[in-house]
Amino acid sequence: MKKSVYLLALGTILFSCSNPKTNKEMTKIDQPEVVKLASDSMTPEVLWSFGRIGEPSVSPDKSTVLYAVTHYNIEENKSYRDLYTIQVNGGTPVRITSTPEKESSAQWRPDGKEIGYLSAKSGDMQLWEMNLDGSDPIQISEIAGGISGFKYSPDGSKIIYTADVKMKQDVHDLFPDLPKANAYLENDLMYKHWDEWSQTVPHPFVADYSNGKITNAVDLLEGEPYESPMKPFGGIEQLDWSADSKIVAYTCRKKTGKEYAISTNSDIYFYHVETKQTENKTQGMMGYDQNPVFSPDGKWMAWESMERDGYEADKNRLFLLNLETGEKIDQSVDFDQNSSNLSWSADSKTLYFISCWHALTQVYRLDIADKKIAPVTNGVHDYAFVAEAGSKLVGMKHSMSQPDEIYAIDPSTGAETELSFVNKPILDQLTLAKVEERWIKTTDNKQMQTWVIYPPHFDPNKKYPTLLFCEGGPQSTVSQFWSYRWNFQQMAANGYIVVAPNRRGLPGFGKEWLEQISGDYGGQNMKDYLSAIDEVAKEPFVDKDKLGCVGASYGGFSVFWLAGHHEKRFKAFIAHDGMFNLEQQYLETEEMWFVNWDLGGPYWDKSNAVAQRSYANSPHKFVDKWDAPILVIHGEKDYRILASQGMAAFNAAVLRGVPAQLLIFPDENHWVLQPQNGILWQRVFKQWLDKWMK
Repeated sequence: MKKSVYLLALGTILFSCSNPKTNKEMTKIDQPEVVKLASDSMTPEVLWSFGRIGEPSVSPDKSTVLYAVTHYNIEENKSYRDLYTIQVNGGTPVRITSTPEKESSAQWRPDGKEIGYLSAKSGDMQLWEMNLDGSDPIQISEIAGGISGFKYSPDGSKIIYTADVKMKQDVHDLFPDLPKANAYLENDLMYKHWDEWSQTVPHPFVADYSNGKITNAVDLLEGEPYESPMKPFGGIEQLDWSADSKIVAYTCRKKTGKEYAISTNSDIYFYHVETKQTENKTQGMMGYDQNPVFSPDGKWMAWESMERDGYEADKNRLFLLNLETGEKIDQSVDFDQNSSNLSWSADSKTLYFISCWHALTQVYRLDIADKKIAPVTNGVHDYAFVAEAGSKLVGMKHSMSQPDEIYAIDPSTGAETELSFVNKPILDQLTLAKVEERWIKTTDNKQMQTWVIYPPHFDPNKKYPTLLFCEGGPQSTVSQFWSYRWNFQQMAANGYIVVAPNRRGLPGFGKEWLEQISGDYGGQNMKDYLSAIDEVAKEPFVDKDKLGCVGASYGGFSVFWLAGHHEKRFKAFIAHDGMFNLEQQYLETEEMWFVNWDLGGPYWDKSNAVAQRSYANSPHKFVDKWDAPILVIHGEKDYRILASQGMAAFNAAVLRGVPAQLLIFPDENHWVLQPQNGILWQRVFKQWLDKWMK
């Protein structure tokens, strides 16, 4: 049998097969062939063979978890996504779909008798339903252009769905006699966002649902040029149904153009289904207000709220709205952490959520009666989801040593039991890197948490080349994340010690630590980086003559900046999607609120001391001090930080006579999402470091 070149996990068995997608009714494979890895080391191909779990959902009777698993076929350069169920009390996962259509957004129908999901089987993405075992799929919606998300009303009589709506004329509308013209004609800002030109906006629709049909759809933003959910990352979690199915709460930033580009002021709106009236429930709250969640008893709405307009990394507060009195309550006044992924208990007495503290993301609970917040879990991991499931909780978590898996959690003790085991067959064959926590003194006598990751089979009597990892964001914690690009296990498997500091500007260490970075890009956080690498370099097993520096986004900026200030510390640099020229960046990026807040404003404002300090620290001003080889990587569909930034840095290095290499991905954005591109990224990454550091 000719085997495919990718690995696939089913339950707890790793297998390969010639074509696992030809039998659309397949729920198991008889006599699977166990795949043995060539060695116990992580490789790019192994990394891209892990199953990626997502979209967990608990059944109405709280007995079963529904979730998706995505696998990548490297040879075909594409992904497949299938749906699984597992009992909350454990057992063998059941695969309920096996098709080429990549079913997504699956959720239980409120009566628990069917599963709804999105599929492009008929062309556009539409809503389908199937039996609980995956049989008898039936198409429910026929929406022109397809839909992007949906949610059943609690009583099952209606559905919210989201779909893209064209709200402005394009060149073909304006010049119909030029059908082959290929151009965009724009008159205001936000003409592009993240990785696409902004030609449509998502709108929420409410429709009647009965007998497997959707009828009488109403656009809640009819004729309005606003988006809900909010791009680029918002989904159906930004909308919710009230317990009595009479209100839809939706998230919207009712701004366009320049006003949209400079503001983060979104609000939660209530649409009353019976009267068709809309009201703003967070009027006067100036930052991000999003992700509403109604309590089952109909008394509360919880949501995530930021205080300040224009600050996308502000504290994510946990707010409650008393639906009877209208009172808004900040439940996290004394909780110096972010709150996200809110989820109610069935009795509405407890609100579960996740929060990061000291680079570990745990499940927390808020007791509504006494307003006390307490952690539920404790361990070296990051939770990414939590929901109540009867007497237990269901969570999805990962770490630097394991991709996401589904767990059952005892809410009284925090004890965890793994349910899914998707990646156990691969993990059991690998020798993984040891991950160690250290606290390092900074130049201003603070204590900084730093992760040190050691190569597999680490020998303290040897000397190892060592990498400083620079985090992006800039306000993004170096937590226990599992990445398919910046994967610490992969970097360590290449034979490198990795030093990953939680430098100034990262959440999870209090407001003061987080906010120090704004307006100080070339300041204290750069000293923090150097404190971390200098301290670890004192170890006898670190080859201090073979240090490297790598990072992406703000981490890429950090690499460019350190290349001009490292004082001979580093032998090689790698910068991915980094800001090189901050004046150029101010006018190239799409989300102007970010550069206004973090850089302090425009470079032409000579009276603004904060802005002038930011631009004085732009990496392009220090190219004359570059003296170590640098690899520059960028995606041409990255509209957050344009590829011209990376190209300019590469050109500068070459003109300066500094050894340099440029890796450009024409069809990738701020990330690298395609399998063969991802593997190429890993290979070039390793080759560059091995060339200059080994």
